Amino acid sequence: MQPVDFTTLTAVCADLRSRWIPARVEQVYQRDVQTIFLALRTLHKKGWLTICWHPQAARICLGSAPPRDRDTFTFSDQLRHQLKGLALTAIAPIAPWERVIDLQFAQRPEDEPLWHLYVEVMGKYSNAILTDGGDRIVTVAHQVGAKQSRVRTVQTGQPYEFPPSLLGDIPSLEETQERWQERVSLVPGAIGKQLLKTYRGLSPTVVNLMIESANLTTERSTQDLSGEEWEKLFQSWQEWLQAIATGNFTPGWTKTGYTVLPWGLVKPEKDVQILLDIYYSNAWNRQQFQQLQHQILQKLKNVGKKLTHKAQGFRDRLAQSKDADKYRTHADLLMAYLHEWKPGMQSISLTDFETGQPVKIPLNPEKNAVQNAQILYKKHQKLKRAKDAIKPFLQEVETEIQYLEQVEAALSQLEHYKNVEDLPTLREIREELVQQGYFEAGKGSDRAVVKESQPYCYPTPSGFEVWIGRNNRQNDRLSFRIAGDYDLWFHAQEIAGSHVLLRLTPGAVAEDIDVQFAADFAAYYSRGRQSDRVPVVYTEPKFVYKPKGAKPGIAIYKREQVIWGRSHKAQEYLNEGK
Repeated sequence: MQPVDFTTLTAVCADLRSRWIPARVEQVYQRDVQTIFLALRTLHKKGWLTICWHPQAARICLGSAPPRDRDTFTFSDQLRHQLKGLALTAIAPIAPWERVIDLQFAQRPEDEPLWHLYVEVMGKYSNAILTDGGDRIVTVAHQVGAKQSRVRTVQTGQPYEFPPSLLGDIPSLEETQERWQERVSLVPGAIGKQLLKTYRGLSPTVVNLMIESANLTTERSTQDLSGEEWEKLFQSWQEWLQAIATGNFTPGWTKTGYTVLPWGLVKPEKDVQILLDIYYSNAWNRQQFQQLQHQILQKLKNVGKKLTHKAQGFRDRLAQSKDADKYRTHADLLMAYLHEWKPGMQSISLTDFETGQPVKIPLNPEKNAVQNAQILYKKHQKLKRAKDAIKPFLQEVETEIQYLEQVEAALSQLEHYKNVEDLPTLREIREELVQQGYFEAGKGSDRAVVKESQPYCYPTPSGFEVWIGRNNRQNDRLSFRIAGDYDLWFHAQEIAGSHVLLRLTPGAVAEDIDVQFAADFAAYYSRGRQSDRVPVVYTEPKFVYKPKGAKPGIAIYKREQVIWGRSHKAQEYLNEGK
């Protein structure tokens, strides 16, 4: 994840000062232990200021409104109590070339600040600290004691101290090329490393883009650069300093991330606030997606392993119950040939009534013939009762395994985070598993409001639409709430997979090419994806039913037709659309 560097922070603050000072604080909300949101209102607009002190994603920028989850954090309570209703009157760095921003709050824009919110954007040392007008710390996002740092402590009640100053020379527009070149090349080495070591305010991202703009590589030695190459690099250096001095930035996307400088742009962005909000929102969603995906997969793996072992135990006991008739036959033979029994016998060989073949029957030498026969009759009855009792349990376990396979089929569609709908879809899967008892319901801030996700939608060759459920909740919604009388319903035959609808307008008739198109996607979004051909059933939605008490995503159907789905064709279509 690309961190916010000094250049980006300067661009953000310059934009905020030009458009959002002064602004009134209407609300404070904390999403998690490392992110708060301030609701700001000016005379013409309203927005949410995001302040984050995450080690890899520390930042300050305007962003989307936070989710409507319950806020139970003490830090936001204290900020809300002190800042709500006040005016944000200034956003300024504490010193030149430092990544600490002072947000000042007062009753009116022209008044002296009553409160300072210091936002320290410094990687793993990032923090947010509220002080009063005299710079005494009132509350802090992350307390830093003497055990955590011998250089600087940050604790409630003590005076606020600025972080230690950065090392390196201070960049200046007035510096000549000769002096600049002399400093950078004082110790021979890679040009990228030497720039970072020599001057403040630089980051690997800025240095890489600066060097690339001069048609150089970061590994080139300072000893190998020609006079012309030094001149080109110095021109790029001056462009960077001009942008810092004038606030004239060029926000946009690069091949590997984002930038606010005119170098390496792949796609420009409207402003720096939108740029950072999109980048870090996607990064946050991706992180949440990966954590939630791992949690669900681990749970399914553990539960599936237990259910498989349980089902195998039931099958083994059923296999043993098949011997019930054998024990009864042995008992009948023993009762018929009582006269052949002798005391102390450990086994007896008797002629079978039906086959005429000798049958060897194990005996308990301490029991007589009648008692041994009674033992065999009891075994017969026990195994017979077990057979009748085990079948419902086995069916219940197999139904649960089938349901989990359906969930796994939905998860297989979400291997990687690709768009904003992926996280709500995954959250719906977890919420479903909570309702089914596989997870405990979240408490407090862990309990997220699950936004309703949307199914996949693809146009058919004839201009109709194919809708595809991405989880069991969507599958039920498609099959039993959305499906119309004119639609067609598709599903991989006897294979866990998505419910697929071919949406047709009233009076329209699906062409064979559209039916095949929908079947291909039903095959692709199933556990049979790796097969060249997958049998797919399709029928009218009115012939699709949900069994009473069935789990989400389970459906039965009738009057179906079968067609071969080609998952590789759906893959080709998706690749063409990228």
